[in-house]
Amino acid sequence: MHLKEKRIVVTGGAGFLGKHVVNKLEKEGCKFIFVPRSKEFDLTKEKEIVRMLEKFKPDIVIHLAAVVGGIGANQKNPGEFFYKNLIMGTQLMEQARLFGVEKFVAIGTICSYPKFTPVPFREEELWNGYPEETNAPYGLAKKMMLVQSQAYREQYGFNSIFLLPVNLYGPGDNFDLETSHVIPAIIRKFIEAKEKGEKTVTLWGSGNVTREFIYVEDAAEGIILATKNYNESYPINIGSGEEISIKELAAIAKVLTKYNGEILWDKSKPDGQPRRRLSIQQAQEKLKFTADIDLMTGLSRTIDWYLDTYNEESNS
Repeated sequence: MHLKEKRIVVTGGAGFLGKHVVNKLEKEGCKFIFVPRSKEFDLTKEKEIVRMLEKFKPDIVIHLAAVVGGIGANQKNPGEFFYKNLIMGTQLMEQARLFGVEKFVAIGTICSYPKFTPVPFREEELWNGYPEETNAPYGLAKKMMLVQSQAYREQYGFNSIFLLPVNLYGPGDNFDLETSHVIPAIIRKFIEAKEKGEKTVTLWGSGNVTREFIYVEDAAEGIILATKNYNESYPINIGSGEEISIKELAAIAKVLTKYNGEILWDKSKPDGQPRRRLSIQQAQEKLKFTADIDLMTGLSRTIDWYLDTYNEESNS
């Protein structure tokens, strides 16, 4: 699919991942990119979705908008995370079908995988168990778009795809400690402790669980490749294929932020899923996608961005 002349709506296009997707679309030469803002369009309301589609008349919808957060945010808001993500995805895909949209790109989450998925996570394992409890409502809500995508392709011939990005990080991430994911939380804690001269930093959990991370620009590239080249409802993982323990991650971030204190682990806090590493074979074969940015490079760029932003805010 050639994108240059297509009218493309990117929900969540002003967010962390969305900005990078929009930027890559612009580099592709796309002339008609529309980013519905939540102040103007509440995508949990059907009539607002209809109004948005009538205004922008998209050929393609890339659905990135989500109510999302780390383990703490998921624990505090399971009902909200379930309802808003479910209703946004379900109604948006249905209205896109009715409107005659050519292609719908649904962005899922690896929180949809079963808690004890064999490593590496293969797409066919998605239904072989219940997700990790702390983020199951969010993960299941997003996974319903996969069911809908497959059902709509079978009944209506509707061209929708479902992508599963692994944990994102990079410049522009959310560094609010109440809602952030692990990398920005660790970076912020180390930098603030260093500036205050604190001798210890306490991090959540045991540090023994593992995670896989993908630099946000790489994830955006994977989404663009899928939008152009992939036309099946079989889910596709978007990841780096590299696994690291949270303890190892914290040790690297400590060096990069030049924090010299001690790391304490609060084991009363949940670890979340025991291990996460994706099989990236499908993305390599069907999308010709491989992540470019290694974790050390990506962390350095993210820390530099945060320090620049932090210093700007301090001086303003």
